[in-house]
Amino acid sequence: MMGRTFRRVRASLILSAVFLRELALSSWSVAKAAFARDQQLSPAIIAMPLRLRTDMGIATLANLVSLTPGTTSLHVSADRSTLYVHCLDAADAEAVIAGIRRTFEDTLLEIEG
Repeated sequence: MMGRTFRRVRASLILSAVFLRELALSSWSVAKAAFARDQQLSPAIIAMPLRLRTDMGIATLANLVSLTPGTTSLHVSADRSTLYVHCLDAADAEAVIAGIRRTFEDTLLEIEG
């Protein structure tokens, strides 16, 4: 029991640090795009298959995505299997999904237990 609690607390601290890093990097990217003379953006709505199963996990992921500049969570499917995300610049949808998984969803899965 104590080991599982420790892993969850550790994962929560890691998630906080990762979010702050992503916030800074995304803010910089959006600022560069906003002030670029020749904007080459590829906005898109992406359907991201979810591996999270709890309402708390899904809500946390959706909020982390929305709080990161350049992305907004739009909708979660009724069966809670897909998160729809609007991206300011998404030339490669699979890369965006992989990035969200790597930065947020994997750690949330660890917290979910």
